[in-house]
Amino acid sequence: MGESFSIKQISEQSGISEDTIRYYEKIQLLPPAMRKGNGHRMYSLADLQVMHMITCLKKTGMSLDEMKLYLLADGESLQTAAEQDALLQEHKLKIKAQMEHLQVILDLIDFKLESGEKLGIKPGAAWTSTL
Repeated sequence: MGESFSIKQISEQSGISEDTIRYYEKIQLLPPAMRKGNGHRMYSLADLQVMHMITCLKKTGMSLDEMKLYLLADGESLQTAAEQDALLQEHKLKIKAQMEHLQVILDLIDFKLESGEKLGIKPGAAWTSTL
């Protein structure tokens, strides 16, 4: 198996709590952990990479159900690979739209800071929004 980690070690390295790791296993977002003879969970570097991917996708707003479709696909058939790509492409478009929306908000904040106007837009000011 190579290097292995306890649930405490993998939790510290991934930034995901032990309870959350167990939950992800329960809902099958993560594959079942290997077990030692005493029943304690063991995790590999590959498991850690999956946990980092989950953390990354979660930060982008992807739902756990959507992550399941992506992470648990076997990747062996072209259809599965195509479905994985389509899912990520769709999610990428959502993120780009969020970034554009946030840029509008950032532009408004910059405008407010530069103009010195804190409560509302000054009469005749040229800032417009597409919010």
